[in-house]
Amino acid sequence: MEDEAKPVRQPQRRLNPPMMEVVKKEVIKLLQMGIIFPISDSKWVSPTQVVPKKTGVTVVENKHGELMPTRIQNGWRVCIDYRRLNAVTRKDFFPLPFIDQMLERLAGHKFYCFLDGYSGYFQVPIAPEDQEKTTFTCPFGTFAYRCMPFGLCNAPATFQRCMMSIFSEYVELFMEVFMDDFTIHGDSFDSCLLHLSLVLKNCLESNLVLNSEKCHFMVEEGIVLGHVISSKGIEVDKAKVEVIQSLPYPTTVKEIRSFLGHAGFYRRFIKDFSKIASPLCTLLQKEVEFIFSEDCKKAFNALKEKLVTAPIIQAPDWSLPFEIMCDASDYAVGAVLGQKVGRASHVIYYASTTLNDAQRNYATTEKEMLAVVYALEKFRSYLLGTKVIIYTDHAAIRFLMTKKEAKPRLIRWILLLSEFDVEIKDKKGMENLVADHLSRLVLGEGNNHIKDDIRGEFPDETLFSLKEIRPWYAHIVNFLVLNRFPPSFSKAQREKLQHDAKQYVWDEPYLWKHCKDQVIRRCIPETEIASILAFCHSHACGGHFGGKRTSMKVLECGFGGQAYSEMLMSIVNLVIIANAWATSLESTRCHKFLCSTWRSLMCGE
Repeated sequence: MEDEAKPVRQPQRRLNPPMMEVVKKEVIKLLQMGIIFPISDSKWVSPTQVVPKKTGVTVVENKHGELMPTRIQNGWRVCIDYRRLNAVTRKDFFPLPFIDQMLERLAGHKFYCFLDGYSGYFQVPIAPEDQEKTTFTCPFGTFAYRCMPFGLCNAPATFQRCMMSIFSEYVELFMEVFMDDFTIHGDSFDSCLLHLSLVLKNCLESNLVLNSEKCHFMVEEGIVLGHVISSKGIEVDKAKVEVIQSLPYPTTVKEIRSFLGHAGFYRRFIKDFSKIASPLCTLLQKEVEFIFSEDCKKAFNALKEKLVTAPIIQAPDWSLPFEIMCDASDYAVGAVLGQKVGRASHVIYYASTTLNDAQRNYATTEKEMLAVVYALEKFRSYLLGTKVIIYTDHAAIRFLMTKKEAKPRLIRWILLLSEFDVEIKDKKGMENLVADHLSRLVLGEGNNHIKDDIRGEFPDETLFSLKEIRPWYAHIVNFLVLNRFPPSFSKAQREKLQHDAKQYVWDEPYLWKHCKDQVIRRCIPETEIASILAFCHSHACGGHFGGKRTSMKVLECGFGGQAYSEMLMSIVNLVIIANAWATSLESTRCHKFLCSTWRSLMCGE
């Protein structure tokens, strides 16, 4: 109790006849059990409250003809409103286990036993000097508890501490405890039976009573905290999903918040949850008119569909490296934590979050880097001390860790990456319509004596002679890889090549350049100009912007190099043609801008 806390006596609350009968039966039962006793001079008095109680599980047939497990309501629970008492109570911060970690430890076993404490709180006695503080009032008098009731703010922590003291030697070994729910597992029938006998022995020694109606023995799957666990992994509770499926379109902000809360409970199973729910989250903002648009309906239905088709999540294998898939869009970032077991990959965790206004203004490289940083922070408990392989759409971010000069924000992110054993790899984006692999390079013009037929004993460098198409930067790559100058180069050209090569990094099959604006961009060959230009202008995400905006969008996408001359000249030509038909010459400013931009971007500056 906090110092100088003043006792509070509250009056009783009105109850209708049915609820009064429920309270009467509960009072008589508790008096007969010796859990409560009459009291008349207590300084603390709290009112009574009656709430529905769901016990037991039945199987019902849904509209699709499928049998679904469903909890049924067959009783009422009498609770006490201890809010005034809790406000002046010194809080107990004994920790409860993390649900996701507990489920991961439980998943993957063959047999399970599920035990439930019988009125678990009532099995914990209260110190005599504190019993009067639990006094409650009802139409039948004032009573105080000898045992711990529901509603006290420290009741969960106290009960968890008691259960941990009873089963501490078994927890995380073959048993998990969350309040009065105990789960025992084994990889064989005999081992599970042995573990069950050890747990029941401790229950007998500590006089812990179990509820036989809620106990299940030697089963292959079961429900734990709203999730189905089995040897296959972790799944969503179909009974809960069925309830969400039947919800109509929300008509108020409160209903949207309720829906997102229920769906968000399973966001671990939904890829890009934040991205999908973005239209709904917008309606939760202040000063936003509530209009449930078509985008909101699509998001609402998409989340329902994602829940129905949610995958089975696997528990992590701590002896294997973790893999992270990162991606970023204009308004959200997402990440997937997984592992590769043999040749098969399985998902451990989906995570996503929306970007704030400042983050939405980041460059593309920075957004991709932000996705990596978000993934590392979200999955930190999994990744520390283990090997981590990160796949991202923007391979340029791997070079940020070696940059000597960068923005303060990037430096902070680089420091975060240094805490982990990280390997960054490139991956193909789901919506990437630009060519993902460059043509193989050829050696200089003076190396025509190398034949196309390659023998197995040839060194890897000779693979550069396979293709006929030669990008503009072939001599740069050949110098970086083979330290070889083109035979036709003069002394001045060789010195310039040697100087310019310091700005480039070859990471097969891409060439990257450190630009003056502290951004690393991929150099593109001439063969990709048309596809990049079409993607940034004509694609569904392009927006069909004008020359100025399209050229800047190409720049934001992280592309650079000499091929900009042809790409931007194509835009310039279109602008010139449009200007020829214009009645005013004022629009030629776009032409001037593109010409200056072209000169600065020719070398990826």
